[in-house]
Amino acid sequence: MEKAKTTKMDPRFVVRKAASGSGHGLFAAVPIKKGAFILEYTGKKLPTKIADTLPTRYLFHLDDQWTIDGSPRSNLARYINHGCDSNCEVEIDDGHLMIYAVKNIKKGEELSFDYGEEYYNEFIKDVGCRCAAKKHQ
Repeated sequence: MEKAKTTKMDPRFVVRKAASGSGHGLFAAVPIKKGAFILEYTGKKLPTKIADTLPTRYLFHLDDQWTIDGSPRSNLARYINHGCDSNCEVEIDDGHLMIYAVKNIKKGEELSFDYGEEYYNEFIKDVGCRCAAKKHQ
């Protein structure tokens, strides 16, 4: 039997295929305590009007003027999938997207945060949410 391909970029996390069928996900390689800093969502800062024309799903709106294009693979946070009952949240701090644990996260658990209503309605609603939230089971 072939071993699943995994990518390790930070000793606290593993990028691998998500069980939900939503592509790759970011998984905890160690337990993470509630309130702990996870990662910064990084990428090129673009005017939102330009970002809205790009064919990528890795766009994170800072505000009406600015958006972060998180598509580079060096942005490890891009692998955090949507979760309706998420274990992480994003805080905007002086133009930086900082991700924190809002629950204790077990080793091996997939990290997730709520992508928000606009993203959900545009990309997830029609195909159905694949997160592991109990409301979907």
